[in-house]
Amino acid sequence: MIDLHCHILAGIDDGAESMDASLAMAREAVDQGITHILCTPHHNNGRYDNPKATVISTVALLQAELDQRNLPLTLLEGQEVRITGELLEEIRRDQILFTDLSDVYLLIEFPTMDVPAYTEELFFELRALGKVPVIVHPERNAKFREDPNRLIPYLEMGCLAQLTAPSIVGNFGKSIQKTAKTMVEHNLVQMVASDAHGVNKRTFYMKEAYELMGKEKAGLMQQVAKDLVNGDAVNFPSYQEVKKKKFGLF
Repeated sequence: MIDLHCHILAGIDDGAESMDASLAMAREAVDQGITHILCTPHHNNGRYDNPKATVISTVALLQAELDQRNLPLTLLEGQEVRITGELLEEIRRDQILFTDLSDVYLLIEFPTMDVPAYTEELFFELRALGKVPVIVHPERNAKFREDPNRLIPYLEMGCLAQLTAPSIVGNFGKSIQKTAKTMVEHNLVQMVASDAHGVNKRTFYMKEAYELMGKEKAGLMQQVAKDLVNGDAVNFPSYQEVKKKKFGLF
C-alpha cells in the first residue's frame, strides 16, 4: 500500500514533532499495511517553508533511522504545496518536489475556506507545461463541500483530486464524511491518502478507508497511487455530476 500524503518528517511542520514521533508513525504505517510513504511536509502555506533540498535531506535522515531498525518502509520525497501566484517561478527555480521523478504530478493545497480566483489560469499554465495538479483533500474545502461539482472544470483540464482517508471514516465530522462519500461515489476523487500527522493526532486510517470503499474502488485507487509515484498515465472511471438536490435545501 502506498500513502501519497503524510507529515511523517520530524520537526519541519505540524506533523511529527520529533524523531521518536516519526518512528511511531512509521510503525503504525507498517501495521496498516503501508509499504511506501510520500513524505509531504507543508510548503509555502504562510507558516512553513520546506523547499526541495530541505525535504530530500530530511527524508534521507529518517530513512536511515528506519533502515537501522529494520522497519520495512520506503520513504519518497514530496511536498504539500500551497497554491500561490509564485508556484510557476518556484518550479523554474527547482524548489518544488513532485510525486514522481519525471516531475509530472504535484500535490496542491487550497485554503480551507476558498478557491483562489487565479486557480484556473494557473492550472491551465501547469497543464501546458505537462504538469498535473493534484488537489488534496477537496472534501475539506468549504467551496467544494458546498458544491462538489466545482471540481469538474479542473478534472476536465486533466487535473486530479486526492481524498483524505480519515474524512471518509468520519474523523472530521458527518458533513465532511458525507461529502467524501459523495465524491468517491461520483469518481470526483481518484485516490486516497492518509494526510497523517501523528499516531494520536490525525493518524492513517488507510486500511479502514479502503475497506469502506469496497474492493473494486480500492483497487482502482491503489493503482492510481502507483501511477503517481511512477509518473505513469492515470486511468480512472469518468466522473459523474452530483445532482444538486443532494447538497441543496430541498
